[in-house]
This record gives sequence, C-alpha cells and structure tokens, in this order.
Amino acid sequence: MNNSFSWWTRGDLDGFFGLFVDNLIQLILITVLCTGLLDMPAELVFGRILPGVAVSLLVGNLFYAWQARRLSLATGQPATALPYGVNTVSLFAYVLFVMLPIVKTTGNAELAWQMGLVACFGSGVIELAGAWIGGRVKRITPRAAMLATLAGIAITFISMDFAFRIFADPLVGFAPLALIFMQYIGRLQLPRGIPAGLAAVIVGTVLAWSLGRMDAAAVTAAMDLHLYLPSLYLFDLARAFESPELIGFVAVILPMGLFNLIGSLQNLESAEAAGDIYPVKPSLAANGIGTIVAACFGSCFPTTIYIGHPAWKSMGAGAGYSVANGVVITLLCCFGLVGVATALIPIEAGAAILLWIGIVIAAQAFRDTPPHHAPAVVVGLIPAIAAWGLLMLESGLRAAGTTVGTVGINTLAMQLPVTGMIALGQGFIFTSMLLAAMTASLLDGRFRIAANWAFAAALFSSTGIIHGYNVTEAAILNAYGPATTWPFVIGYLTVGACFWLLGREQADG
Repeated sequence: MNNSFSWWTRGDLDGFFGLFVDNLIQLILITVLCTGLLDMPAELVFGRILPGVAVSLLVGNLFYAWQARRLSLATGQPATALPYGVNTVSLFAYVLFVMLPIVKTTGNAELAWQMGLVACFGSGVIELAGAWIGGRVKRITPRAAMLATLAGIAITFISMDFAFRIFADPLVGFAPLALIFMQYIGRLQLPRGIPAGLAAVIVGTVLAWSLGRMDAAAVTAAMDLHLYLPSLYLFDLARAFESPELIGFVAVILPMGLFNLIGSLQNLESAEAAGDIYPVKPSLAANGIGTIVAACFGSCFPTTIYIGHPAWKSMGAGAGYSVANGVVITLLCCFGLVGVATALIPIEAGAAILLWIGIVIAAQAFRDTPPHHAPAVVVGLIPAIAAWGLLMLESGLRAAGTTVGTVGINTLAMQLPVTGMIALGQGFIFTSMLLAAMTASLLDGRFRIAANWAFAAALFSSTGIIHGYNVTEAAILNAYGPATTWPFVIGYLTVGACFWLLGREQADG
C-alpha cells in the first residue's frame, strides 16, 4: 500500500478552475440579487455578506481537504476532496421568499439581511442535526434514487444553462469546449501537459476580449478596491430571532434545511460510487457547521457539499483544489475583487468545464447503478426536468412583462398541462428521490418496500413539502399543509395500497 500523499497534483489545477468558476457564479448572483432586487447598500453586501461567505467557504474547503488527505493516507489511494460552496437553490429561496417580502413590506434592507441570517442559521442547525440520522437514510435508499436526483439537476440546471451560454456565442464558447472534450472525453493530453481547464479559461478570455465581448470600463470601475475583514454579527442574529416576522418564514426555512440535508447525502453517495467513501456523520456535520458559521459572520446563504465529485475525480483533483478554492474565494471577497474577476473573465470561458461536470454526473447515475435500475433513474429525472421547464416558462413570461398568475392557469392549460408541471416542480428533489426509490423497489420485486415509499410520498405531500403550491399574480409560492395537496395524498395512498395488496397476493401465490 502506498501511503504517500501530495497536497497538489496536476489535476488540482483543473479541479480548482472548475470549482472556482462555480463559486464565482454564486458570488455574482449574490451581488446582483442583493444590490439589484433587494436594493441593499454596497457596504452591506461587500462589507458584511461576502466576507461571511468567505469565512464559511474557507472553513468548509479546508475541512474537506483534510478529510481527503486522511482518506488517502488510510487507503493508500488518491482521494478527491468533496466539492463545497454556496447552495444555489437556497440562495434563490432565501432571497425571494424570506428577504424580498421583508423589503416589500417594510422597505428595511437591514431587517431583510437579519432575517436572512436567521434563515441561514436555521438551515445549518437542521443540517447539523441531520448528521446523526443521515447514515440511516443513506442505507435504506436505493443508489438509483440518490443519483437520479443529481442527474436531473445536472442535466437541467447545470448542463443546459451552460450549453445555452456556449451556443449563444460559439466564437467564444466552442474553442474552450473543444479543449475540455479533447482531454476528458478523447483522453488526449494538451501540449506540455497544460491542464484543459486552465487552457479553456485562458483561451475563452482571450477570445472574448479580442472579439469585443468584454467592457474595459467595467474593469476600471471594479478596480476601486477596499479591504473587508469578516466580523461576527451575533447581535444582529439575536435581534432577528425576536422579530415577529420570523414565524412566517419557518415554512421556508424547514424544507430548505431538509432539502440541503438530502442533497448532501446524495452527493456523498455520488462520491462513494466514484470510489471515495467518506463517513456520513462528520461530512454532514461539517456542512452544517459551515452554514452556521456563515450566518454568524454575516452571510445569509447556506453552504453545501456540491454536486460534481465524480467529475473532479476524473480530472485527477485531490485535496489541493479545495484548499486553493477556499483561499482564492476568501481573497476575492475580503479585498473586493469579485467585481474585478467578473469584469475580466467571461462566464463562457469556464462554461465548458461546468457543462462537462453536468455530463459526468448524469452519466454516473446510469453507470454506477445496477443496469436493471435504469428505468428508475429515468423516472427520477422527470421532476427535475419539470422544475427546469417551469423556470424557463416563468422566465419567458417575466421577460414579456407578465407572470403565470397574470396570464392564468386555465389559459396556459390550453397549451400545456401547467398544473402538473408546477406540482412536479415543487419540492422536486424529494419527489425525484421518492419516485426513483419506488421504481427501483418494483424492479427488484420488493412490492412492500415500494408501498412504503409510496406511503412516505403521501406523508411528504400532506405537509406540502412536495406538490404544494399557490399561484398568485406575483409568483408561484409554496403552500404547506394538506389543503392544496390532498389529491396527491389520496393518490399516493392508493398507489401504496395497490403495491402492498397486489404484491402480497403475488408473494402468497
């Protein structure tokens, strides 16, 4: 057994660029949404929120790098650190459904930020508590159910978005795509051993500037730098707990915490399928602690174990890419360099890396599950596709100056079954796992287990965590409780009864 370990390998450079671009996009989203949509002052965003994000990412990335080192020394095999960063789904959820309502009703950006701190803190507590039950959930859930959900997210919210970016500007996007595909699909090494990720970013950036796609004035404007050191905001966090508005947001915080917990479990399963078996409890606990740290230092946005470990492992990344990502992101946030990086590097330069990551994740769902479970994987893709389709529909309507509620469900239903799309999209990560687990159990002939998954789906439906929604003129909102989901509760109970009774009859026969 070879017990040697290196903190940096050639694959870490490619891994760093992939994870860095992913995290940079989250930082850009935070900046745009907080300053534009929430009308927060720049001092609040750059002076409090982004330094808080930096602390949480540094803590988490260093832990997962240390964990990879420990695994590598224990097994004698190279181990890839779990990728880690800001949770995109929670980012949008807390901006749109926690902080934005506060801004609209009070006009108080400071209070909105404080309420975001509580939401982030609550999510971290749920994730930390879930570390003690996560192992059991992982043991009883078929791998197809875990990986199918990730595959659905990878195909839609990752691969499709970046594929669109590449094909929107082929003069910039195609050359980086060719470099990534040549090395990671064709297994062709680039001259002098240059990592494809580095080459893709350089080539894409040079092409974008050469073709006039970038704005030099934006770089100049972004060069007005300041030092923003992280600070503790425990008093602001405590004040938010006293706010009467808090109780109204528990219905958002609780499901999002569970969402993050399940997503992290799925990503641990993905890492195990790729060959890196990390212990569940410390991995989830570190994730929860990272989110709690984020809230204490001013960030409103939970962190999570990222989707994409198999892709980074296929690049040959180890522990160093995680350390480098944590350090560089910290420097960007604390020195006000997020705007500079955004102005210098086009998203299209790194889009091919993220497209490749999505492809690898989707392929893994079929490759690393039993072949006869392939139908379960396909079933698990459907809710994510529905959620993505709904996002495209809503985005198109907003661009036209309207919404689903304004147009009317009945009007839209004349062209497509929009109510089914919305129902599948609400809580899709849970729906995907439940349907895929149900299907995998049927494929194995385990009808009573399939019935239990159907009964679990009925329970989730009764809370509104899945399928619950309310269409208003402004947006499609989550709706909790059985008042709007009772048809799904009855439907899943009927499905479970069929599986249980007919399966027992077959077993008796």
